[in-house]
Amino acid sequence: MEDLVNRISENRVKLGITHGDINGIGYEVILKTMADNRILEIFTPVIYGHQRVASFHKKNLNLPEISFNPIKDCNQSNSKKVNIVNISENELRIELGKSTKEAGEASFQALEMAVEDLKSNKIDALVTAPINKQNIQSVKFDFAGHTEYLSSRFENAKPLMLMVWKDLRVGTITGHIPLKDVTGSITKELILNKIKILNASLKVDFGIRKPKIALLGINPHAGDGGLLGNEENDIVNPAIEQAHNEGFLVFGPFPADGFFGSGAWKKYDGVLSMYHDQGLTAFKSLAFDEGVNFTAGLPIIRTSPAHGTAYDISGKGVASEESFRQAVYLAVDIVRNRRMHDVLTSNPLKTGSQPSN
Repeated sequence: MEDLVNRISENRVKLGITHGDINGIGYEVILKTMADNRILEIFTPVIYGHQRVASFHKKNLNLPEISFNPIKDCNQSNSKKVNIVNISENELRIELGKSTKEAGEASFQALEMAVEDLKSNKIDALVTAPINKQNIQSVKFDFAGHTEYLSSRFENAKPLMLMVWKDLRVGTITGHIPLKDVTGSITKELILNKIKILNASLKVDFGIRKPKIALLGINPHAGDGGLLGNEENDIVNPAIEQAHNEGFLVFGPFPADGFFGSGAWKKYDGVLSMYHDQGLTAFKSLAFDEGVNFTAGLPIIRTSPAHGTAYDISGKGVASEESFRQAVYLAVDIVRNRRMHDVLTSNPLKTGSQPSN
């Protein structure tokens, strides 16, 4: 077993990295992460971006020398350098801290090119720098964010946004939808679907043999026995009961405030919140600058830092790269965990990526 682990670790991971919004902090966190040459011992980076834009940010931030390797195709990548696939030969106008149409178009070009290479198995995983969800909108990108776009490109899979920090993993039953639509969107079937996605991911992507999953309530105090709403009795509890019948270790529903405030989350391998802010507010309060967004439930691997474009600090050199660095580490770990699962089960997952040479 030890020999197998070593062989999988030695099989170099090739990570695609999209530059996100060129006017935000994307390049800053990418370049600060790449400035430590030791990181090149872990994986081969392929940035889908623009060399002149990268050079501008490097000079503006007065970062240490980084050895760029401009390439036309990721197959030309050099494992000892920071590789950049230019998305365009045209000049890109940089307006730090501003949302522009040109920045949105550049965000999408990088994402589209990287996804094509994911589909062709040229890269093993994808790490996405933050985009602006307004300026990226177009005929080709009519989605709420990366998660929905990637779902459409990979068999219309039903993904689960999973926020990861150390042993805390928080998923959401509903995604980027208005709060007024949350209750009407939650069904027993949807909850069961998300439980199954999270359980499979915890096993395969995180190597946990018997995952314990906590489910949060919809209403304050998890409905308080029906006094504050019947959704727990009518929807959530039946879903938990069926999950038990199917062999899943699911517990709850728990009131969200007490669950996180008391540290009860430490007893579970994964947590499912009912809506975006219920889970992410607590998560980001605990994770600080180290949280990572992982899109579970897809045949490919995608992670990203748990922050946005941060226009207000763009170009000032004060952005923390820790979340991006953790997104890189997590992507590498998941690639290796999936490879290990494939070997041990002799029934390879359809991961969309194969070990790189």
